[in-house]
Amino acid sequence: MFVIMKAERLLGPRASKPCMLKKGIPIGQFCKDFNEKTKELKEGIPLPIKIHVKPDRTYDLKIGQPTVSFFLKQAAGIAKGAGKTGHETAGMVSVKAVYEIAKVKGEDECFKIRDASLETVVKTIIGSARSLGIQVVNDLSADEYKVFLEQREEKLKADAAAAAAAAAAEAAAGKKKNL
Repeated sequence: MFVIMKAERLLGPRASKPCMLKKGIPIGQFCKDFNEKTKELKEGIPLPIKIHVKPDRTYDLKIGQPTVSFFLKQAAGIAKGAGKTGHETAGMVSVKAVYEIAKVKGEDECFKIRDASLETVVKTIIGSARSLGIQVVNDLSADEYKVFLEQREEKLKADAAAAAAAAAAEAAAGKKKNL
């Protein structure tokens, strides 16, 4: 079984995924094991988790490195990717940052099984960056990027205000029709 869970202190049944209950995993023990293995990590980091459930309801728990999207968003300094992938840029990362991420993710089991080269891992990460709306650039000036992020924040606020105004106008038009 494969799930993505955030690093946090798990407490009891509310912490479980439905698929874990179906497999008969003892949730109390799982929470204890998960908390022990993730106690050094910052809360909220998404982690890929592999759980092999044995017939006697015991299990093996493997916790992988944080997801590529987490690393990319951290490197870009953004909370989420682009709403319209391919039409807007949510953030930027340098080629150097992509290589640093590739070095870490290259140790993941999925890349090791395929004996993936660093180049293959980098290409995979660049593809993930594109799907998040993150542009990979050769050089990234901190000052230029700060200006970019400020302009993006203004645009997101303006888009949200426009959407709210459109929703209010539509609601008002709907009330007039009902009268």
